[in-house]
Amino acid sequence: MSNTNATPKILLVKLSSLGDVLHNLPIVWDIRARLPEAQIDWVVEEGYVHLLKPLLSREGFRGIDRIIPFGLRRWKKSLFGSQTWTEFFQFKKDLQQVSYDVIIETQGLLKSALVCALAKKSSDAVVAGLANATEYSGYEPAARSFYNQSVQVPFHCHAVDRSRYVTSSALDWPLIARSEGLQFYPASYVNSIAAPSVAGLNNPYIVFFHSTAREAKRWPKADWVSLGVSLASHGYQIVLPWGSAAEKAISQELATQIPGALVPAAFSIEEAFSVVAHAALIVGVDTGLTHLAAVLNQPTVEIYCDSPRWKTEGYWSERIRNVGDIQASPTTAQVLGAATELLNAIKN
Repeated sequence: MSNTNATPKILLVKLSSLGDVLHNLPIVWDIRARLPEAQIDWVVEEGYVHLLKPLLSREGFRGIDRIIPFGLRRWKKSLFGSQTWTEFFQFKKDLQQVSYDVIIETQGLLKSALVCALAKKSSDAVVAGLANATEYSGYEPAARSFYNQSVQVPFHCHAVDRSRYVTSSALDWPLIARSEGLQFYPASYVNSIAAPSVAGLNNPYIVFFHSTAREAKRWPKADWVSLGVSLASHGYQIVLPWGSAAEKAISQELATQIPGALVPAAFSIEEAFSVVAHAALIVGVDTGLTHLAAVLNQPTVEIYCDSPRWKTEGYWSERIRNVGDIQASPTTAQVLGAATELLNAIKN
């Protein structure tokens, strides 16, 4: 990108999933700090639009100027339906309303590379994406053919840092140092999140995010029960959310063994913000909702059982504790110690 262009039109492409979108948020702040008059648009899967809405530009705040929803997950379920193609062509029309000077694709998958190909570009546009995989991350090498700038990143590279590598390269900046403060959501937004309206919820409460898509990343049920019994004995209600019938069954099984525990009704991402923002503590495995707690700067214990800490651990706040590591599941005592430390810090 020409260094003389102070008002570039920039497209961010990070489609999913929940945690990946959250870990991409800091580059919006990084760009705004250096190019306050740039246009910043973002293509995201329609199910994660709510994650970006708090960063929409408005009076007194400049963040994301346009969120462009992408319905690929839903479209694939009815690929030959006329409604699917009507919606796809409308997406393409919306995407091509702007001619972009810089496209920053931080996912490294063919579906996100497809968005880069569909986007309208200026004559000398930079299309930057990942040149290589990081360990334990999904990556499709064919995506490189859709970029004109492929960015090499370290094999062991935190999700936030990886996005900063690609952004710095695309905009011809020195690499943004990890020590440079991260921002995810405006403090004014976080402070304004309304209390949850969940039946049966009592203050103070602690949320256990025990569910994750991959079985090996789960913490043993016996450990959750032991932790829950200990924390409940100090007057905290243990809340056990779920996202599927199988996860609900586990929540109910745990709740029968933890005094006063609550298995709430299913809630949306929007409601998850409220539940997380008003919890005394969140304890969770390596999953998107645990990362939501960390980016909201809530007291959070992140449990790593079969995924590497270096990839997604919250490193930006004293209110986050990361325990365990790949093939090194933490003990109940380790998690309880981290939880107790955070709860005591809040009281003091």
